[in-house]
Amino acid sequence: MSIADRKSRERAEREDRIIAAARVIAESEGWDAVTIRRLAKEIEYSQPVLYSHFVNRDAIVAAVAVEGFNELATVLRAAVDGAKGRRDALMDVAMGYFTFALNHPALYEAMFILPTQLRFAEAETRSELRAGFEAIAAAVSPFCADVEIVTETFWAALHGLAELERSGRVRPGMRDKRIALVVQAIVDAGNAGPT
Repeated sequence: MSIADRKSRERAEREDRIIAAARVIAESEGWDAVTIRRLAKEIEYSQPVLYSHFVNRDAIVAAVAVEGFNELATVLRAAVDGAKGRRDALMDVAMGYFTFALNHPALYEAMFILPTQLRFAEAETRSELRAGFEAIAAAVSPFCADVEIVTETFWAALHGLAELERSGRVRPGMRDKRIALVVQAIVDAGNAGPT
């Protein structure tokens, strides 16, 4: 292994440690506790070393979000692949999405709530961000002609419901009924045909 290869590997390992430490702190104490100083202490590197990897905390949040999008895409693809039918795929994707959002609150916050420079729905959108959308689109596509708009709408509905539930702003115990209504709306839109 060349010196350049070794240095590149060590750099990648440090970045992974920074991201992992940020996730652990955020999940246990919230994102306010994630600071460059705290991360430097946790991984036992100086603050300048962290700044050599990430220009600021927002860049670390973005790196955490990218990991989250990879993980969410894996969950959603498994839901589509494991479904017994088209409608079940929609329901399984929705339930998988909710489970992910509720089980990983800080990660979900990094992905969808905190400000980052990550861009969606653009030609330059990173593949990790597109992967979750594509997994949802796979479940939605049998029910619509305009897959993008219906996927965006389905995702927006799931996100809104997840956020309302995460913040305690909807009645507890009604998740299954809410998701069933959203799924039924997608199924009905597909059965209605073009207008």
